[in-house]
Amino acid sequence: MQTLIHRWLDSDIGYSFRTSPTAMVAALIAFVCVFCALFAPWVAPHNPFDLTTLELSNARLPPAWSEGGSARFFLGTDDQGRDILSALMYGARISLAVGVASVLLSVLVGVALGLLAGFRGGWLDAVLMRMCDVMLSFPAILVALLIAGVGRALFPNAHESLAFGVLVLSISLTGWVQYARTVRGSTLVERRKEYVQAAQVTGVPAGRIMRKHVLPNVMGPVLVLATIQVASAILTEATLSFLGVGAPPTAPSLGTLIRVGNDYLFSGEWWITIFPGLMLVLIALSVNLLGDWLRDALNPRLR
Repeated sequence: MQTLIHRWLDSDIGYSFRTSPTAMVAALIAFVCVFCALFAPWVAPHNPFDLTTLELSNARLPPAWSEGGSARFFLGTDDQGRDILSALMYGARISLAVGVASVLLSVLVGVALGLLAGFRGGWLDAVLMRMCDVMLSFPAILVALLIAGVGRALFPNAHESLAFGVLVLSISLTGWVQYARTVRGSTLVERRKEYVQAAQVTGVPAGRIMRKHVLPNVMGPVLVLATIQVASAILTEATLSFLGVGAPPTAPSLGTLIRVGNDYLFSGEWWITIFPGLMLVLIALSVNLLGDWLRDALNPRLR
């Protein structure tokens, strides 16, 4: 394990990471957020969704450093007496899970269709690209809002896993288009190179050529795009949850916490919505900065 870490640090990407303070700070912030989200049951001081531990007498307490605050609730409490700090950890876990799952689904569909369209060409390429044009003509948030709203209407009493599945599907429905177009453009370049033509002459099946030869050479832009799209997917999920068609109320995400706190923003309880908003900004900003760094690190012209 240590050998792999040292080898990575000595590589070109590792050197670029070590010499980029912005990338290191962004990675640290992203690591802390992901760590707290994954290990929320053990890191969080309270379980904000355990109804047996909630007391209405603790509702809307200010942060610990403010007058009237309590040391038990460092960032204060919401309208139900839930600890804001603990709610941020549990809510970030939901937001990150939905964002990563939707991006993985988009990558799987988009890369497969883009690789097929670029390598096969012809009518298949024309049909898939027209599908992409149609999907790009609709705003992504509008499509996600429509699908998530219809899913919640058809299955009002559905299990949480089904609700999350509808949410991931609604975000991925337009997310795959960018990967398909990116991979198609790179595949059109790769299929004209000598190593692909040599494999075709020797009788290697087209599926093996796409999987073993073309795919590894077109994954660079996909990795950069996927890193940036994680932040976009998290923001889309937060928007849907803020509008009331995202994560179920029994498992609120950061968007749901912001929506709840928005009702108390102008009554003086600013911490209920400000801290979830800051958490969302930190996650999105750190992931975007890492995506920008990865784009520059994988660009041979900037080395």
